[in-house]
Amino acid sequence: MTALAVSLGSVALIGSAAGPAVADSSAALPISSSGDIIVDGVHRRVFISDPYSGKVVATDYDGTVIGTITSLPQADGLELSADSATVYVAVPGADEIVAVDTATLTRTGQYATGDGTDPQHLAFAGGKLWFGYGGVGHGNIGSLDLSGGQPQVSLAQEAEGTWKDAPLLDSTPGAPDTLAAGSRQYYFTLGIYDVSSGTAGRTAFLGGQDAAIGNTAEDLALTPDGTELVVATTTGDYQQVYRTSDLSETIRYPSGYWAQRSVDVAPDGLVAVGTDTHAYFNLPHVSVYKPGGTTPRRTANFTDEVGGVSQQTLLDHGDLAFAPDSSRLFAVTHGFNNKYSLRVVTEPGKAATTVTVNAPETAVRAKSLTVSGKVTNTLGLPEGSTVAVTRTDLESPNGKALPAATVKADGTYSFTDTPPAGSKVTYKVSYAGGADRTAASASDTVEVSRTSPTLTVNKNGNVYDYASNVTFTAHLGTTYKSRTLSLYADTAGDGKGKYLVKTGTVNSAGDLSVTLPLKRDTTVSASFPGDSRTAPKTASSWVGAKVKVSLSLSRHYKTATVSGHTRYYFRKTTNPLLTTTMTAYPSRAQKLEFQIYSGGAWRSAGYNYFNLDSSGKSVVQLGGTHQTGYSMRVRSSYINNSSNDSVNSTTHGSWKYFTFTS
Repeated sequence: MTALAVSLGSVALIGSAAGPAVADSSAALPISSSGDIIVDGVHRRVFISDPYSGKVVATDYDGTVIGTITSLPQADGLELSADSATVYVAVPGADEIVAVDTATLTRTGQYATGDGTDPQHLAFAGGKLWFGYGGVGHGNIGSLDLSGGQPQVSLAQEAEGTWKDAPLLDSTPGAPDTLAAGSRQYYFTLGIYDVSSGTAGRTAFLGGQDAAIGNTAEDLALTPDGTELVVATTTGDYQQVYRTSDLSETIRYPSGYWAQRSVDVAPDGLVAVGTDTHAYFNLPHVSVYKPGGTTPRRTANFTDEVGGVSQQTLLDHGDLAFAPDSSRLFAVTHGFNNKYSLRVVTEPGKAATTVTVNAPETAVRAKSLTVSGKVTNTLGLPEGSTVAVTRTDLESPNGKALPAATVKADGTYSFTDTPPAGSKVTYKVSYAGGADRTAASASDTVEVSRTSPTLTVNKNGNVYDYASNVTFTAHLGTTYKSRTLSLYADTAGDGKGKYLVKTGTVNSAGDLSVTLPLKRDTTVSASFPGDSRTAPKTASSWVGAKVKVSLSLSRHYKTATVSGHTRYYFRKTTNPLLTTTMTAYPSRAQKLEFQIYSGGAWRSAGYNYFNLDSSGKSVVQLGGTHQTGYSMRVRSSYINNSSNDSVNSTTHGSWKYFTFTS
């Protein structure tokens, strides 16, 4: 035994959800500043001027940019022709007004206003395009007449010194001969003009230090009939309204915040006022009022909170505009990082509604449950209001209408339901809205119980010879409707992971079978997807696959059958050659194990592992001093994990018997 040991040493190895937000959409704008905004309802386009970059950007109603008109130095005020065919751009950096086709976004004309005029603000009235022009300390009003064959520019429509800057201008189709003006510099100044004669005849004026109710007129807008003028100022927590007949104050729209910067009046009379509040307070920036109302129908907060600090603020004058049909309100905002966005409020004249839904987290199928919630609106709800209820589950994937629930005076509601299906059940509650209230909906999800079926896969733990064809059978117990199973295999070491081998309906006994050739250890799993009353289930079975292994001895001088075994005889001067052939796998090693017969039993004489080549072959020469007269045996084995891999089950080859003679 000692001699044999020496010779071995010499060989080689889903609750509640809020209603829709007031700002229904937001889109980034490729601008560096904002001068004015105007809406073309015919082509459903929004135009925004960018003085710093000298361009006008056109977007659709969702804020998607559809074109840009460039080379407009200091582009500022915008005005739309009555037929929406042309948008006019005040270009102070070039002392001109540029006409742009609203359909093609191409220039169709440019009109010089005179050297050093710096036209900034535009308004159509009396058949002419009026413009406020000038610089700090001096300003005036001019007109551009495009009705004849040759454009005519008329400057200095107001007495020298009346305006200390280029005045803001506004007009309205309901009063076609009325032009309103306001100053953004020095003292609060307003003027109303009759332009029916072709020149600006002032009919009302409010100005000078005695009129300094607010710092400046940051923005202004005429009511649809032209009888009133709504003015935004830099001080005060309200927007002032003046009669255009004499500029006496009538009402105020209380925004609740200082620094009123923007205002627009819709064709139906809706009034939108915008504030440029300090970003720390996360205050609503736009309020929408019904004409003459003191409580806003809508408030829109355009802030984007990052770490509790607002990242958006409404800009100065001209950054609010209604769509011509009053269906949308557009606002330009920018953040501390100077990124600009177009914000869109839909149905701005309606009070915003929110709906909450509270359902239990879990429930038992076929047992009654209660869902409750609340509908909130700043106007309250009409008596007898109801909400529509829809249940969506596995049996009604497109939703099933349930009886409507009545909303109580305090806005709360509740209803009961008995869910027929299990899994996730969603209850959606919808308020239809109305002429003065927006629609809103919300939903919550309940996890409803399902029965758990029996599912098994046979052959678990069995080990088979290499390449055996093994039939696996999955058995599915009682279910509600579905009788389909998917069978998967996961073969060790192939890098594929779990893969589908069969999908089908079980037979009358609940069985589905598949036959696989096993060359490596394999896990076979069955998956039941579940149905509306039966829960999903998986089951698996692991089976082992042996390797092929054989050992041959060579350099013997004879063989003989001894005790039912073939015995190989070697001269003691010969080094036997032991050749192992085994199923190949990268870096695999075989275990070569020796035993010697002594004292009436086979006893270990040592072992060693030897690498197989890429074809699965290992050739070992048994060297050293060979003693004669002993019965010995040797075998090759694959040992899971110890043979450098674990993709097969341990496999022992047959013993080979040998002895040395003189």
